[in-house]
Amino acid sequence: MSDHDPTKKNVLFLAICQALGMSCGSMLISMSSLVGTTLAEDKSYGTLPLSLQFLGMMFCALPISYFMKHYGRRAGFSLGSICGALSGFFSAQAVLDNNFELFCLSSFLFGAFMSTVAYYRFAAADTATDVFKSKAISLVMAGGVISAFAGPELAKWSKDLEYFGPILFVGSFYAITALCLVNLLMIQFINIPRLAVQEIKSGGRSIIEIAKQPVFFVAVLCGIVSYACMNLIMSITPAAMIACAHPFESAAFVIQWHVFGMYAPSFFTGSLINRFGLVKIQLIGVLLIASAAIINLSGVEIFQFWAGLVTLGLGWNFLYVGGSAMLTESYRPEEKAKVQAFNELLVFGVVATTAFSSGFVFDKFGWAAVNSLAFIPVGIFLVVQLVYRDQLNKTSEA
Repeated sequence: MSDHDPTKKNVLFLAICQALGMSCGSMLISMSSLVGTTLAEDKSYGTLPLSLQFLGMMFCALPISYFMKHYGRRAGFSLGSICGALSGFFSAQAVLDNNFELFCLSSFLFGAFMSTVAYYRFAAADTATDVFKSKAISLVMAGGVISAFAGPELAKWSKDLEYFGPILFVGSFYAITALCLVNLLMIQFINIPRLAVQEIKSGGRSIIEIAKQPVFFVAVLCGIVSYACMNLIMSITPAAMIACAHPFESAAFVIQWHVFGMYAPSFFTGSLINRFGLVKIQLIGVLLIASAAIINLSGVEIFQFWAGLVTLGLGWNFLYVGGSAMLTESYRPEEKAKVQAFNELLVFGVVATTAFSSGFVFDKFGWAAVNSLAFIPVGIFLVVQLVYRDQLNKTSEA
């Protein structure tokens, strides 16, 4: 890369923004169900705000991608940060006013912010060379390592700040507003050229034509399988641990290390992809996910929960980063808005679905059934990759 290439600076600031955004996300996940249960008259609706966050991510994925196509990455990411700041402010007001409906609205708004955070990895690849593209995506994802510990710790520190009196979590939501405003500032330092007028006007190939490419199909499947398995198992782990008489502190410890496992490999995933190829890294990822399910099925001691969730995080990273890098090989510049949006729409749809279904499966059939379900998407991915293996290898080598 030349001295004037903005990629390295973009990667640095996008990684910082990834850390800030994911810290906000981990804070909200740790608080949402508790606050929702407190505010809702019918306690069965306590997890509705968290579900609305996932739906916000899904519904905003398409419009924000097209917004960035016309107005640029910086404008789209700035809009997302503003949504996040407003969400934190409205959530604090909802707690102060004991307003469940306002908290639900602010949770959906936070989902809009998180949908823009998901595009940071693609933005890093916009100015990168083909050789550096996988590493750029990986390094931005590495910013999430900080969120594994910063988010929950910040939530614990700010939840009962004396300034806000005896009302819990008001300070935490104002902290989210502050982090989003810092994120808004950091976004101004990225330098990603907007598309040329002819590229904006040109829609390129149809999404159906693009979807016929094996490289696109497998890339999208990577995102779906990685999130389906991860969210299916992770979202119910705290409840499973408490049902096994483990303390809440142990469950929080396991989740922290799971998030660390999700993002820590990103420091070297890009280098591994360049050395061994996308296909092999994706295969290792899906096998790690299968291994995580096997570990979880082997017993219910704290160490087994910890080992299973860390392995699950590692598998998610390899499969998700590998899929993200492969997706960038499936489209032309004028097509990236709709291709990335379609990918995110499918992935976030899976996140919302597995968040809903995980609790039901655990309640009706137990922890073993939750982990056994993970073998279905794993098996599907292995078959698909085997069928398209030669074509994928040729595309990656081209």
